[in-house]
Amino acid sequence: MLTSWNIPGAKVVRRIGAALVLSCALFSGCASGGVTSMSEHAVQLGAQPQMIYVSAFDIDANDVKVDQGGAIKKIKASMEGTTQAQAQSDTAAQARDEVADEIVAKLQHMGLKAVRLDGPIPAGQNALVVTGRFNAVDEGNRRRRMLIGLGAGKSEETASVQLVYVSANGTTQVAQSFDASADSGHAPGFAETAGVGAAAGHVATAAVAGTGLHAVSEKKRGSVSGESQHLADAIAKQVIQMGTAQGWRIADAS
Repeated sequence: MLTSWNIPGAKVVRRIGAALVLSCALFSGCASGGVTSMSEHAVQLGAQPQMIYVSAFDIDANDVKVDQGGAIKKIKASMEGTTQAQAQSDTAAQARDEVADEIVAKLQHMGLKAVRLDGPIPAGQNALVVTGRFNAVDEGNRRRRMLIGLGAGKSEETASVQLVYVSANGTTQVAQSFDASADSGHAPGFAETAGVGAAAGHVATAAVAGTGLHAVSEKKRGSVSGESQHLADAIAKQVIQMGTAQGWRIADAS
């Protein structure tokens, strides 16, 4: 009786172990965002801004690389009459809106007053303006991320950012300038993770688990929307860090 229960139990343990190894492998190379090339332009700013304005970053559609995909995607684009230039323009507009909106949302979550800047800055108030320019928006190659991974086909966004302080009397000064970037990371692809299950003697289990895990992780790390969120997060954190150094009151929220 005990022997008959131990055998299937061992199989279950091995399968669960393989799935856990797969999930750890997948998410250990998850997407990331960060700030580099920091330049400080002001030691001490004025009073805490009454509002933080976030402008949609400038972007040249020629700096956008869209995912060419496979034959099916190309045929679909041809049938819909979508040109390469149109795809680049659409992706550029999407990145501009998503990064700006996400920065605003994250700053508001931290208890700061932040809005999109779609016109002139209202006079007579202290304000901080988050502005910048995309250096590159690369959708990468989703098929290569799914199948190969480890950085192959990764998507990426980079931008040069300025934090500009505008005083109530209208004077302006650049408080900080920095480069920010986000990419889809170096998680292993299906071909790599399937090998983990095969080594454990469960190729079929590895294939099913690997495919499912990749489907989930790809939604989080393999699109312009995903990288826009990570880029915005890195920028918002830098605004928070600068504000904290300036002694501004910022809510303790994660």
